[in-house]
Amino acid sequence: MIRKTLGRTGMEVTQLGYGSMGLRGPRTWGVRVVSDEDAGRFLSAVLDAGINFIDTAPDYGLAEERIGRHISRRRDEYFLATKCGCVYEQLEDRLELDHVFKPEVLRENLKTSLHRMRTDYVDLLQFHGGDAETIQREGLLDLMQEFREQGRVRFIGISSKLPNLPALIDLDVFDTFQMPYSCLAPEHHDLITRAAETGAGIIIRGGIAHGGPDAEIQRPALNDVWQQAELDSILPDGMSKAELILRYTLSHPHCHTTIVGTCNPDHLAENIAATERGPLPADLYETVRTRVAKVLG
Repeated sequence: MIRKTLGRTGMEVTQLGYGSMGLRGPRTWGVRVVSDEDAGRFLSAVLDAGINFIDTAPDYGLAEERIGRHISRRRDEYFLATKCGCVYEQLEDRLELDHVFKPEVLRENLKTSLHRMRTDYVDLLQFHGGDAETIQREGLLDLMQEFREQGRVRFIGISSKLPNLPALIDLDVFDTFQMPYSCLAPEHHDLITRAAETGAGIIIRGGIAHGGPDAEIQRPALNDVWQQAELDSILPDGMSKAELILRYTLSHPHCHTTIVGTCNPDHLAENIAATERGPLPADLYETVRTRVAKVLG
């Protein structure tokens, strides 16, 4: 498993990480529901495969509880990242979500996350969105530093996207940035580089574009980019669409880890095999980049 240094954190993380949103359970959102037994087997399989970076959030339904229940005994085998600024309410048929950046929300999120995941600390606590002005006005950076001094948090980061990212990068306070990126949605390409040049670690989400055009759950907007760029015509023999997308993401020189969420053992094996093949050949990468750029303008 390829490992990269996650910026100034110094953590040596596997370039293929695991995003746990799919473990959220019933009465949340979407159509996929994973039983507790299957969630436990899958989390063990993730660690057994050598993946050592797990990303979650307190508003991912049962995900944190399942991490704690099934793999807390293996806590020394993985780096654990969760989020804060999460306000959520379990309704009868769904999970109602909001993001509120207030000190009392952050305190409650961290307390709840540590309890659920049966650990004394998280390696990385990330703002789940937010903007530079609000985070500063509410004194939240000082609060995060307080969490660090208490030993409950090792590093601080933020999960964000345009238009908020440039001002957040300019603060020069975050150990990591999590942002969306793939060949089908490349708008954060230069911001990834800009953030990495501050010394921050880079966590990519959406790096496999939800599986691409062959995914079980279709994303028409992403499929349109694939089709208009005519990427089928340059797909090498034996390479799946998902592999091309994932390896394109891994080709970004500042992709330290990309958190791919799946609860399908076959998909996990395919993602691991694709990651082990490394970045795309330079000529194929450039052809994909050029074709998509023409489509997106």
